[in-house]
Amino acid sequence: MLKEERFQVILNQLGQDQKVLLSGLSDILKVSEDTVRRDIKELADQGLLKSVRGGAVPHAPGPHNFKDRVEYGNDQKKVIANKALRFLKDGQVVIFDGGTSAMLIAQALPKDIRLTVVTNSFPIASILEEHDKVEVLFAGGRLLKSSFVTIGHETIQYFKKFRADICFFGICSIHSELGVTGPDYEESEVKRAMVESSREVIALSTIEKLGTAEAYYICPTNQLTTIVTDQPDDMSDFNIYKEMGIRMV
Repeated sequence: MLKEERFQVILNQLGQDQKVLLSGLSDILKVSEDTVRRDIKELADQGLLKSVRGGAVPHAPGPHNFKDRVEYGNDQKKVIANKALRFLKDGQVVIFDGGTSAMLIAQALPKDIRLTVVTNSFPIASILEEHDKVEVLFAGGRLLKSSFVTIGHETIQYFKKFRADICFFGICSIHSELGVTGPDYEESEVKRAMVESSREVIALSTIEKLGTAEAYYICPTNQLTTIVTDQPDDMSDFNIYKEMGIRMV
């Protein structure tokens, strides 16, 4: 079997099972595990999967640049935003990250709700400028232009000053074993500070991002309190997260 044919088999298996193991692929492809390991490395270098110990898992589908993410999967993210609104009540301190799902929550906030919002997102701060009863505290720092958020030491230290009631946390990738990960190192460090500064962490994730991984670690999956998705909460695919004590909505 040619290398390109092996690549296609690996990607097909990954799409079907959401993970592949070196041992299983070795049996399927009739080659050594070392050959499979080299194939997976090449596919990872091309950005087609995420290499992990003993095999590989998918990258999250969809774009990473904020401008491209705004319209991507918008109907699903509106479902998520509407579900997430039920967790808000007057007087809370709420961290909003820079995700597009969090932005839709900001757009949908009831006009009479009183909140203190802490964010590093320029789009969310701009949206909430029009909300008379929401106080906005903005984390300064260096602008990450691809996401329109601030990053760096100053941003991280700012979030460490708070003990927020809730963090609305847009997910790029989440895996039951590999944890929550992201594609940018510095933004992932800021998101970690948000999680650690919050009593309740509400992850906002379309179903396609479950079981995927990116390069930079943010937090263990069981540090999430709730995962809000665009799917019914009785799906069998969610059982592994429910067993970890995470509420699925």
